[in-house]
Amino acid sequence: MTPAQIQALRDYVDRHHAEQVSFLGELVKVPSDNPPGDCAPHAARAAELLEAMGFPVERHVVPADVVAANGMISATNLVVRQRFGPGPTIALNAHGDVVPPGEGWSVDPYGGVVRDGVMYGRGVAVSKSDFATYAFALRALAESGLALKGSVELHLTYDEEAGGLIGPGWLLAQGITKPDYAISAGFSYNVVVAHNGCLHLEVRLEGRSAHAARPDTGIDALEAATGLLTSLYALRETYKAVRSEVPGITHPTLVVGLISGGINTNVVPDVVSMRIDRRIIPEESSAQVERDLVSHIERVCAAMPGIKVVVRRILLAEPFRVQPGQERLTALLQKYGGEIMGEAIPTDGVPIYTDARLYSAAGIPTVLYGAGPHSLLEANGHRADERLVLEDLRKATQVVALTVAELLTSEG
Repeated sequence: MTPAQIQALRDYVDRHHAEQVSFLGELVKVPSDNPPGDCAPHAARAAELLEAMGFPVERHVVPADVVAANGMISATNLVVRQRFGPGPTIALNAHGDVVPPGEGWSVDPYGGVVRDGVMYGRGVAVSKSDFATYAFALRALAESGLALKGSVELHLTYDEEAGGLIGPGWLLAQGITKPDYAISAGFSYNVVVAHNGCLHLEVRLEGRSAHAARPDTGIDALEAATGLLTSLYALRETYKAVRSEVPGITHPTLVVGLISGGINTNVVPDVVSMRIDRRIIPEESSAQVERDLVSHIERVCAAMPGIKVVVRRILLAEPFRVQPGQERLTALLQKYGGEIMGEAIPTDGVPIYTDARLYSAAGIPTVLYGAGPHSLLEANGHRADERLVLEDLRKATQVVALTVAELLTSEG
């Protein structure tokens, strides 16, 4: 592209920045907490806003039984397609479901409050911001008059917090889309090319209840759980020696995030259940990780007389690994990101898992890039007072618009 064309795209984003901020504020004002996962109302509002911008919006309602099996109430995935001509298709994916706000907010988490150039609200950074980034980048391209070769699709989905399988996973499996490249929601100061996978297991320890006055007549499931927990925390320590070579990712982790059980204070606990989160670094085999962890649990519990253990997989999200074909996206995002953000834009990995893995698993070169600060912690992601510096939104929109424009003018 010529310097004049580049500047014209940047100027377009600048002129529409106030409108973009208003668009984002409207998205923040509609709750889409997951759980409970009743996300269709947010999709309806997002579709209205996109149609007001002039986009034709496809509403792909996920069947109720599929939604229920995913532990949610409702989900409608939105797809916008802008075809410029023959050439590659680039998908821009962000998710509109968010974690519940929790306590400790200084503002209404659904207020879209702006203070000193910063918007606050649940989902404002993760990742309703990139509904706005991608929509306004696409509109800038659509109105640019550039001779682009290819298509751009917005994939606005609603189950990232529950694993992504009825969001991008469903769109891909149903043949609704088959892009050649994908950019998923991310932050403005790095390009993410890999991330951890995640295994969630539910472990149910079954003993036998008894009166607390005669504990010798029962089999204490909580005592067994205590022994298992001790062994799991010892196992966790060994993970520190398993190092990833991906910058930004250190080693595998394990957390027991939920535990419940017992009947009453004066009863020997008959059943205790716990849920385990095991993060999988890109170098690991997820199948082997699951086999090893289940084997460990079963081996420890086998040494506890009278205890029965049942292990059930809740989630297995594959790691997102560095793959051939990312280089073109990465180089362009680094080029324009460096110029616009005013600093070098590194490539790295992150320890979380995202929807990007689903595109990658389908053989689609994928990276994460969007509006946000240097880290999830800076954004207060999943914490009170989640925040987005609106200048980062403006700049990231320019970076995405220029990256996609160059890709669609240099490839046919």
